[in-house]
Formats: sequence, structure tokens, C-alpha cells
Amino acid sequence: MAVELCLLLLLFCGSTISEVQPIYKPPPGTLDFGFVPAKTYDTGAYHEPGPIGILFKVVHAFLYLVQPNPFPQDLIRKLAQQKFGNTQGDYQKAIYYEIGFIVSAALGLLFILLLPLVGLCFCMCRCCDNCGGEMHQRQKKNADCQRSCFATFLFVASLIISVGVLCAYAANQHLTSQVRGAKKLVNSNFKDLKVFLNDTPAQIDYLVSQYNTTKDKALSDLNNVGPLLGSRVQEQLGKEVRPALDAALTMAGAIRETKEALENVSVSVEVLQEGTERLHANLTDVKMHLSNTLNDSACAAAQAASTCNIIRNSLNQLNINANFSGLPGVSSQLAKVNDVLKIDLSSLVQKGYAAFNDTPDLVVNQTKNILSDIKNVLESIGSNISNFTKTLPVQKIIADLTIYLTQSEAYVQDYFPVVEQYDFYRWLGCLILCCMVVLIVIFYYLGLLCGTCGYDKHASPTTRGCISNTGGNFLMAGVGFSFLFSWVLMIVVVLTFVTGGNIEKLVCEPFEDKTLFKVLDTPYLLNQHWKNYLSGILFKNPNINLTFEKVYSDCKENKGIYTSLHLEHLFNINEFLNISMYTEDVALRIEHIQINLSKIILLDEIGKENLLNFSSSGIEGINFGAYLTEINKSVTKVDLLSFANDLEARADQLPKGALENALKGHANNIRMIHSQQVVPLEQAMSTLNQSIRLLKRTSSELMVKVKNVISAVNAAQLLINNNASLVIVQETKKYMDTIVGYFEQYIEWVKESIAMEVAACKPIANVIDTAVDIFLCSYVTDSVNTFWFGLGGSSIFLIPAIIFAVKLSKYYRRMDTEDVYDDSVEQW
Repeated sequence: MAVELCLLLLLFCGSTISEVQPIYKPPPGTLDFGFVPAKTYDTGAYHEPGPIGILFKVVHAFLYLVQPNPFPQDLIRKLAQQKFGNTQGDYQKAIYYEIGFIVSAALGLLFILLLPLVGLCFCMCRCCDNCGGEMHQRQKKNADCQRSCFATFLFVASLIISVGVLCAYAANQHLTSQVRGAKKLVNSNFKDLKVFLNDTPAQIDYLVSQYNTTKDKALSDLNNVGPLLGSRVQEQLGKEVRPALDAALTMAGAIRETKEALENVSVSVEVLQEGTERLHANLTDVKMHLSNTLNDSACAAAQAASTCNIIRNSLNQLNINANFSGLPGVSSQLAKVNDVLKIDLSSLVQKGYAAFNDTPDLVVNQTKNILSDIKNVLESIGSNISNFTKTLPVQKIIADLTIYLTQSEAYVQDYFPVVEQYDFYRWLGCLILCCMVVLIVIFYYLGLLCGTCGYDKHASPTTRGCISNTGGNFLMAGVGFSFLFSWVLMIVVVLTFVTGGNIEKLVCEPFEDKTLFKVLDTPYLLNQHWKNYLSGILFKNPNINLTFEKVYSDCKENKGIYTSLHLEHLFNINEFLNISMYTEDVALRIEHIQINLSKIILLDEIGKENLLNFSSSGIEGINFGAYLTEINKSVTKVDLLSFANDLEARADQLPKGALENALKGHANNIRMIHSQQVVPLEQAMSTLNQSIRLLKRTSSELMVKVKNVISAVNAAQLLINNNASLVIVQETKKYMDTIVGYFEQYIEWVKESIAMEVAACKPIANVIDTAVDIFLCSYVTDSVNTFWFGLGGSSIFLIPAIIFAVKLSKYYRRMDTEDVYDDSVEQW
């Protein structure tokens, strides 16, 4: 019942999610759902044995030598299916696999049977004064060498026995300390399981609550339908609308520039005509006065005649060069342009801009009803999810499982003192076994100590001292206890060796490399009618591919229980996460959005007529060639400044007097005419040049340009009136996909969270690891194997210790008789 309740709770951690086929999903804004709340589990399912781990590795290596064969999967499968023994080869395979244990156990049994028998015979033999029982020692020349060798070998054997008993004692203490510390580990596992149960509902609530993040983002986009959808529509239409309006606005600027240019031409021509007339009159006066001056008698002198003649010949250069009096006027063109400017074309174009820029507002006004319906749908989704989660009996299941865990924990706590009590008995029994070996070793060490310290090489066998004799007695006492205890020790060694070794080979090693799970996952193994046992237990459907290995591995990686157990096959809560029906409703409503932009007028008929009037203003009929011909001429035939400077230079060539001063006066007068009349005329000519060239550029194909502007405006207006629906549909679809994309993000996040974060089943893997890997294998099996390894080694080395102790005791004990001259080999 408890298992079913647990599984039912875990079902609410996931669901089957129908695959929603995206229509077109542009990358929407990434939503931040935060992190699923998860508490840290305390149990660390890993055991580090410490320094004794070296002994564990040595024992593992020894077991590999005893039994190097791979895990017998086929035999285990047949045994589980009760088919073992159906063929003769099964027993052969089993014997072959266990041959190392069989041989070792057989040797141990031989030790158990023969050593007590040998000890009995040895005692009876010594009672008959044989086997070294006769208190007579024949002296030999190499007696000292033999004694030293026997003592050395006995010491080495005793040392090895001591190391073995220390290993056994360390393993015994390690097992006891780990059993006592297992209570904390068990409590930690129970605590993690409770955290696992209590944290799951909060994680489910968090997943449900994050729908609000999706809904809020969708509502935000819906509330900003103008900037989002309207701006997208405006951006697409603007690719044709804005260039057309820009061209019209540019043409409005050209009209103003044309008016200014025409006014400049009219004013500049008038200024030039008047200025050239005054300049002509002034230059005529200058020539007349210069001519009068040159007619002076002073010019008749030989030194001035040539100079005066040169000046007189240059007078015809003082005349105007450009004639502006014949240029045609532009008053008619200016009048027509002024008539055109009576209508503010720029203002009309700006109205078109303003109307087009109001597209987002038009979208908002025309989608109010539909957006209201969509918002209601979003609210209903949230209400349905909340109502559904309230119907789940999560709290009841949590309460039931918590009660079951509490009862289980209480059961373990109640029986833990019993376990500790039995472990104390075990520890005491193992300690007694170790003390048996220690007692034997102590006798050997005391015998070696007393015999070595009390031995006097000058004393005869019959006159040996008390200490030396005591040493020999200690050695024989050790021999006696060895015969008494060794077979008992070997019985314990054989039993623990066969048990612990097979647990290590058949449970611990295959559990570590997951071979054990592969055996458990064998089809029809645990139930002859079920292909997959685990899915048969959980889902009553053994055809679902659910394996122990996969479940354990997923839980080991702390994945969600929903993914690990494939719980979608047991309980379908599609209503919780399958919101495709709602998104389809939202998409359908968005697709029905109808936006009418026909109210947008880019340029009315008055503006277009105004453009046509400008094109027929007549500026293209201006005789630009006549203007440019005169403009390209200089104001005077000669540069007046150069003429004045040259006149003054020639005056300097004349003798000092009135003629020189008069000529210099005329030069200054010419310079004044240049600065006061020629320079303003040049400026007026520059202004006229710029204006004429501007008018020439503007008038070039003016009618074609105006018609192109009007055609562009008409095409843009036609796009808005007739073809904008296609653009609106395209942009509405993108807008819809963005909204739906938020829900798809939510679904994907929930799927990922359920798979990896919600109800992470690490505690389940920890329970398995704690029970098998840590407690059974690391705590118990490794300690037991190390115990028999140390105790068995000590028991085996009791045999050479017995031999060397019996031999050595003959050299330490006080004899009753002696034969100094007999060098023959001693028989016993």
C-alpha cells in the first residue's frame, strides 16, 4: 500500500505532453521562469574507509586470485527462473565458477579435520617419550646454528601471525564502529525521503504559478498591440510610403527654392542693368579726362611722348564687357510660382506623415474587442490549471506517505538497539577468537624471550637454568594451545570466507559495474509472464521498456522521478500541461484581427494639383543660355585694378611734375570705381549665377519628376487602401507566433523541469546505495572479508610455528639425560 501511495504521489510530478507543431516560431523574447525550488539532500552515498581501505584492496586482490571468473549472468538467470540443473552443463559451469572457493574451502576443511587429529597423535606420541617427549638431548656440533635458525623462523612466523591477528582485530573494530555510525546514515536517508516528499508539492505549485509569467508577458504584448503589431505594419508599409512622402516633401522644398531663385534672378538682373549703366558712364568720364590730360604739352616732351602714347592707346580698354540689358525677365514664372505657393504643400505632406504615423493607434482602436476576448481566454487557462491542481489529492498522499515513513523510521529506531546488541555479541566473539591467537603468540614471544635470555651455551642440557627451561615450557604451551584453538579458528575462517567472498563476487562487484541490474532486467526473469518486471509492477503493463538499470542511473544523476520511472504510462494529466487547445483558440482569434487603414490619406488632390501647377509654371522656358553667356563674361574688358596699377607705374616713369600727379590721380579714381561699382556688380553676378543654375537643375525634366512623385504617392496610397491587408496578415501572423511562442516556452520549461528538477529521485538511489554499496558491501562484507583474511593467515602460519616451537623447545628445556659425544641425527 505504501509503495502504491508513493508512486501515485510521484505521478503528479510529470505528465504526458502532446507535441504542438509550431506554425512558424520566430525567436520570441526569452522568458525567465527562475529556478525550481529544491532543497539540498544531506546523504552522501559514498563511503571512504580510511587507512583500513588498503587492507580492503589487498583482500579484493586476493579474492580476484581465488575467483577471477566474470559474473555468471546465465547461471544466475537460470537460478532465478528455477531452471538451474535442467542440463548437466549448469553444474559444471557452477563448479568452474566456484572452483577457487571450493578448493580453498576444501583445504580449510582438511585443516579442520587433520590438525586436531595430528595434535591428538602428537600428544599420545610424546606421552610415550617419542616425538621429542623424551627428556634426553644428544649434543651436536651445529646445535647453536640449528637453535638460531629455529628461533628466527619461529619469530618470523609469530610476527606474521601477529600482523594477521591485528588485521582481524582492526576489521572487527571497523565493523563495529560502522554499525554504530550507521544510525546517523539511516536517519539521513529518512530525512532526505521526507524532504523529497514535502518538497514535491511546492515544486508542482511553482510550475503552476509560473504560468502567470507567461500570461503576464502575453498580456503585456497584447496591451502593447499598437507599438508591436501596429509598428510592424507601419514598418512594412513604410518601405513604400515614406519614400513617396519624402519625395513629395522634397518637391515642396524645391518649389520654395525655385521662388527664391526667381526672386534673386529678378533682383540681380535689375541691379546689374542699373549698375552697368552707371559704370559705363563713369568709365566714359575717366577716358575723357585721361585723354585731356594726355593732350597736355608735357606729353610732347621727348622723355614722356612714348609713355603717353602707350597710355593713350590703352584707353579703349576702359569699357564694360557684359551687357545685361537684353536679358529676358522672369516675372511671369515668378508670378506662377507665387500662385503655387499660396497652397502650403509641405503642410499637406506633413498631414500625410501624421496620418501614417497614427497606424499603431488605428490598430489599437480596431482590435479592442478581439484583444479583450484573448485576455479572457488567458485568464480561463490560468483558472483551469488552478482548479485542476486543487483536485489532486497531493496533501493526502503526502500525509499517508509521511506516516508510512515515520512508522518505518520508528521501526528501524526500535530495532537498532537490537542490531547493536547482536553486533556486540559478534564483536565479543571475534575478539575472543583474536585473543586465542594472541594467547598463542604471547606464549611464543615469552618462550623466545625467556629461552634467548636464559640460554647458557656453557651449560649442559641437564644443567640449563630455570629461565631457559621456562622459555621451553612457554613454547610447548603455545604448541598445545595451537592444537586446541586452530581448528576452531579455521571453522570461522572457512564459513566467513565462503559467505563473504561470494557476497563480494556475486553482489558487490556486479552492483558496482551494474551487471546485477542487467540480470534483473532480463525479460521474464522475475515473472515468467512479464517481459519487464518493473513496468509490470508499476503500470501493470510489462511491455513498457522500463529497466532497473535505467531507473537507478537516472536517479543517481538526480533526474526527476517522472523521467526515471516513465510515469506517463501510469497517469495522464494532459489537462494540466496540454494547453495547445487554448493556444489554438488564441491563434484563431488573432488571425481574425481585421485592420482597416483606408482612412490614411497621404496626399489629397489639392496637393497633387499643386504639384502639377508647379510643373507648368514655365521655368523650363527661361533662356538659361543667354543668362549664362553674360554671367560668364567679366564686368569690364580690363581689370580696373591692374589698369590703375599699370597707369601709376607708367606715371612714375615720367619726369616729376603736374603730368605725373594728374595720371596718379586718374589711377586712384579708377581704383575707386572698381571698389564702389565693379565689386558689387560681381557679387550680383555671382548670385545670379547660382540662382540660374539652380533653376536650370530644377527645370530639367520637371514634368517627369512631378509625375514620378505623384505616381509614387498614388502607389503608396493604393498599397494602403487595397494591398495593406496582405501586409497586415503577415505581420499579424508573426505577432500571433510571438504570443504562442511564450506558451511553447512555458511548456518546454515545464517538460525540462519535470525531467530534471521536479521530484529529483536522488534519495531513492541513495537508499539503494546505502543499503547495498555502503552497508552490505563497504561496512559488512569488506570488514568480514578482512577479518577472515587476517585470521586465516594467522591460522595457517600456526603450522610452521608449531614445528619450529617444538624443535626450539628442545634447546631451551632442562633435560634429564644427555649424550655429549653422539652426533647422530635426533629422531622424534
